[in-house]
Amino acid sequence: MDERRRIPPDASTKRLHTVLGQREVWSLAFGAMIGWGWVVLSGEMIDRAGSLGSMVAIVVGAVMVGFVGLAYAELTPALPRAGGELGFSFRAFGPTVSWICGWALLLAYTAVSAFEAVALPTVLDYLVPDLRTGFVYRIAGSEVYLSWILVGVGGALFIGYANWRGMKTSAFLQWTATLGLLVVGLAFFAGTNIFGRMENLHPLFTDMGGLFRVVIMTPFLFIGFDVIPQAAEEIRLPAQRIGALILFSISMAAAWYILVQWGVGLSLSADQHGASELPTADAMAVVFRSPLAGRILVLGGILGIVTSWNAFFVGGTRLIFAMARGRMLPQWLARLHPRYHTPSRAIAFVAGVTLIAPFFGRQALVWVVDACGLATVIAYFLVVLSFLKLRTTAPELHRPFKVRHGRIVGALALLITAGFVVLYLPGSPSALIWPYEWMILIAWGLLGLLFYVRQRRRNVGLTAREQEQLILGDYATASPAPPVEVAASYDES
Repeated sequence: MDERRRIPPDASTKRLHTVLGQREVWSLAFGAMIGWGWVVLSGEMIDRAGSLGSMVAIVVGAVMVGFVGLAYAELTPALPRAGGELGFSFRAFGPTVSWICGWALLLAYTAVSAFEAVALPTVLDYLVPDLRTGFVYRIAGSEVYLSWILVGVGGALFIGYANWRGMKTSAFLQWTATLGLLVVGLAFFAGTNIFGRMENLHPLFTDMGGLFRVVIMTPFLFIGFDVIPQAAEEIRLPAQRIGALILFSISMAAAWYILVQWGVGLSLSADQHGASELPTADAMAVVFRSPLAGRILVLGGILGIVTSWNAFFVGGTRLIFAMARGRMLPQWLARLHPRYHTPSRAIAFVAGVTLIAPFFGRQALVWVVDACGLATVIAYFLVVLSFLKLRTTAPELHRPFKVRHGRIVGALALLITAGFVVLYLPGSPSALIWPYEWMILIAWGLLGLLFYVRQRRRNVGLTAREQEQLILGDYATASPAPPVEVAASYDES
């Protein structure tokens, strides 16, 4: 019996509303990249490579990520549909590779969203005395407190509700939190440059081994720019500007991290930042001679958690929506809210995963996030492969933002992403931990295989061309040129 479910007439044209302007798009990507790491990792990076050495390592990391960003900058405005990478890889390689790319990214986005629900209460613990109350149990060596669970669940409900109310609400939250983060950051940069001491910068460099150890940390500080292609369908900008914003966001994140390293280096001696749990906050307290200043810096870090959490929540829900619209996940996940026009069921799913995260404790979530790092770079690798493949097989594809010397850029980006993958393999200083982190990846892969087989059976008779139409809509191979209004929907206001 033919189990194929016919495509509804409006299935491939079911679109999200275009509501994101330039500042909202930028804050989405920048906020995703600037989370909590800038508060806690600065001292460790200086200890490893020296004050100037850590800044050099950030520049190297930004350049490496920038090559990958160039591939995204060309493909996103060329194929601006929700799901981003899902459509890139489908157009280049078809459904199986597209599925692998989408499923890998889905682990990354949901894992980061879940981890932020655990990170938020642990950070608030620095600001609120006696927040750590109501011990419940210990899991994987981490203690779980009732107060932490309540804070994490409350944060998940808040982020979920903001997204359920619509992209405008989510974008307003993102921009407001990013603006607050920038204000705190500017105060930190000004204070450290006025009151810092040049002698604290020594040692400027340690050795090449230390420099390399920071280089392998830095690319993962920039993960988050790929949220832009997930929300591309909701962006109301000229297509070429989307690509430029991806690269601009990476550059701004690099500048932020460099200024943080410079400020901490000026403000704290080697002994001070080496012994500090929150070196950036301690640097703020030292230069302003007030513990209150350090708490304000931590508040800025909390805003970074909010921006990262909200951005990855957006990315995860749009990816689920796109996969469901493309019949890679159950179709009910693609339904839109009748009033707010949001993928409400995808939002409910990600919110549900996030709600249970605080019950698992910090260490278990750290394993998940580490595992999702490998999943992310695998997706990057597939996007770069798609970039190179489409340069050959789809030269007619309209590319509003076309990268010069594309094959050279693509080859370098491919080497870089392959290097990222190697960093997670056994024998590398940043290899995943056996059995915990590898078992998470294996379990996720098996779960994905079950969904893949199930959907293949339910999609009997659905051709690859029809599925491409569902995923890419007006940008599918068999479609006519994209309508003019799609590229010209920029609202100057």
